[in-house]
Amino acid sequence: MIVTRFAPSPTGYLHLGHAFCAINAHAIAREAGGRFHLRIEDIDAARARREYEAAILDDLRWLGIAWAGPVLRQSHRFAAYRHAIERLDADDLLYPCFCTRNEVAAEIARAAEAPQGPEGPLYPGTCRTLSSEDRRARIADGSPYALRLDSTKAAARVGPLRWRERGRGPNGEVGEIDVDPLLFGDVVIARKETPASYHLAVVLDDAWQGVTLVTRGDDLYGAAHVQRALQALLKLPAPDYAHHRLILDANGRKLSKRDRAMTLMALREAGKAPEDIRALLNAG
Repeated sequence: MIVTRFAPSPTGYLHLGHAFCAINAHAIAREAGGRFHLRIEDIDAARARREYEAAILDDLRWLGIAWAGPVLRQSHRFAAYRHAIERLDADDLLYPCFCTRNEVAAEIARAAEAPQGPEGPLYPGTCRTLSSEDRRARIADGSPYALRLDSTKAAARVGPLRWRERGRGPNGEVGEIDVDPLLFGDVVIARKETPASYHLAVVLDDAWQGVTLVTRGDDLYGAAHVQRALQALLKLPAPDYAHHRLILDANGRKLSKRDRAMTLMALREAGKAPEDIRALLNAG
């Protein structure tokens, strides 16, 4: 059975790009006689708002999108995230990073040729070689830290990996895609203020909801490399992926939650009907 999902963050109102993603995932599941789930990714407690979540539900109902079962909220899944972190730590795949964002930026600026990832320069591994004694002392002193995945160890542990791309990647990729666990370097797995990174939470939640096909925009295509590696490390089932085109504004930029004119709420207030939204998205 095909199981898809839509997983917005309640940090703003849904815009046309979100609508395209939700409609696409819902249609795939419906046409295949499968299931479509809704997940609210409210792990960022500082930015998540109940009014945004309520608006998300209203917008989806207005579009005629129904979901199976109760809504899953990440804020109810913290115990599962902690358990996964404990497993990765027990396998010696995590290390504490005491660098601030400014310190990371300064270290990258000092490097003659900083390694690059899909989203810019990679973390240079400053804290990777700290001794166990130094790490324990800093933690005991109360120094704030994040937990990073040692990507080199992770790559060695998982070996050759692939994911099945059923959409079309940003460069036309289709079929079986080779995974590069080093693509994003030593990614953050958890911070003090957030109990799990996006990468960790999404693979655990997809497995929990039985998702077999992840449909999302091309901007998250690269994330599949990290997430497929985490699935292998945590022995989770590997869904297929279907990355789709992005809905852009008049200037060719990705839509933002800050662009209120393109939110579904604003379009509804302007007199648009659900069929107008679907026609507009199909025309694009």
